[in-house]
Amino acid sequence: MKTLLTTALAAGALAATALTGPAFADVEKAKALIEKYSKLPSFEAPGPAFDAKACMADKKMFVIPLTNANPFNAAISQGFVDAAEIVGFELRDWETQMDPAGWIQGINTAVAEGYDLIDLQGGLPPEFVQPQIMEARNAGTKVTATHNWDATTQAIPDFMDSAANTDYVTVGEIIAAWAIAQTDGNVNALVLGPDEITPTAPLRDAILTYLKANCPDCKATYINVPVTEWATKGQPAVQNALLADPTINYVLPVYDSMAQFIVPAIQIAGSDAKIVSYNGTPFVLDMMRDGDIVEMNVGESLGWVGMAGTDANMRLLCGLDPVTKLNTPAYIFTDANVETAGNPATFNDGYGDVHIEGFKKLWGIE
Repeated sequence: MKTLLTTALAAGALAATALTGPAFADVEKAKALIEKYSKLPSFEAPGPAFDAKACMADKKMFVIPLTNANPFNAAISQGFVDAAEIVGFELRDWETQMDPAGWIQGINTAVAEGYDLIDLQGGLPPEFVQPQIMEARNAGTKVTATHNWDATTQAIPDFMDSAANTDYVTVGEIIAAWAIAQTDGNVNALVLGPDEITPTAPLRDAILTYLKANCPDCKATYINVPVTEWATKGQPAVQNALLADPTINYVLPVYDSMAQFIVPAIQIAGSDAKIVSYNGTPFVLDMMRDGDIVEMNVGESLGWVGMAGTDANMRLLCGLDPVTKLNTPAYIFTDANVETAGNPATFNDGYGDVHIEGFKKLWGIE
């Protein structure tokens, strides 16, 4: 009788543990996602082939980046310039320093000089210049954006003609999946981002949602750090969080340029936390190669982004079916392959160059 009672009590205890113990973390699902985006990107045409040279013979394009001071924006603009040279049409890359007055001046210049299309590139918030956009469209100039909104969760505003958007949700899921896979489902993450930048919301939400859905017992705390406060607020915020909770094992800034302020915070706090982020910014890839705190970075070829944005804009000007999602795949950099990004790293090395021949063929360029 005593044996039976003991067995029954043990069974009850096991049942209670099953009900109250750690929730299941889908580590295998996370690993599968990581494996998929660890493969070298391949080219998938965003639409049917067309004669770009004939279509663009009498058309010209005007690109206004968020700021030329940011190498990220400059690299995308160079992709536009390269595409225009391949096809053979006029393109102007406007100089701006993250200044609404400069954006407005650019729009006015494009309209005055008879450009057919204006592209607001790389995170420039169109709502800041909505009246000027409407004036440009009323004058017959099309206004689009490249690499600004998420392709599935954010709607293109009605005051825009079109936009070629990025799959930010998948990027956020890759970041979260990496933390799950590396910790076997024991994540305690600090997530950071500047809420004022358009893509932050889908990136932030994708990280937090993926963790909640696939690792219910994982922990995650979000801190909003405006871009202008990265140097003054970012480092102390991370340092204080790590000192308050030494069990934090991942710091996940949605943009990797924040790492320059986060690495010192981790070092000062004496933490073993690792950084995983997005953008493939060269100096951050260099930090990965030369140290061990930046563990993984999700990148995309920015030259490819610029060419894909040009493709979408040309299709709009040529009256073809619109392309609203860039065909630029995400790609994971780690210690295992970061050397392919160059030394020093660049925004385009490491991804291969299949997109160049892919777009040439798509545009009918021999």
